[in-house]
Amino acid sequence: MIALLTLAAFPAALIIAAAHDLYEFKIPNWISILLATSYFAAGLATGTSLSVIFEGAMLGAGALVIGFILFARNVIGGGDAKLLAGSVMWVGYTGLGLFLVNTALAGAMLAALLMLFRKAPAFPMYAQAPWLLRLHQRTQDVPYAVAICAGGLLTFQDTLFVQRLFGA
Repeated sequence: MIALLTLAAFPAALIIAAAHDLYEFKIPNWISILLATSYFAAGLATGTSLSVIFEGAMLGAGALVIGFILFARNVIGGGDAKLLAGSVMWVGYTGLGLFLVNTALAGAMLAALLMLFRKAPAFPMYAQAPWLLRLHQRTQDVPYAVAICAGGLLTFQDTLFVQRLFGA
């Protein structure tokens, strides 16, 4: 039961991050902290060896360094960099390629949808949902946590912890 609860933290954190980014163009730090701490808890709860858990943590640390380089060059946001690093820990080496492909495809679809949405006129009903108006008006910003969330959710079943717990 505890293993299931710790595993649920990954998709839950991704969904919450996507919602925050969509509504506010911000990803709170506590979400990335939750991803990192629940990663270790899930590893221990599923009986994964410490060396494998450490390997995922080092992969996440490497992703964080790359993310901050991209952040410094204004390619991605700081919250996106931290969310990616936390997600990479969970997917590990075996799921990394699939995660990155899924995230990139979801990001491309998100960007295309946002372009269409932002080319249309702002409807008066947007005043009732300020987040929609912000999403429409901030033409240079993309809430990329939505794409990271999609990539993570599509890859979740292939993560080492899920495979260990369900033996698939």
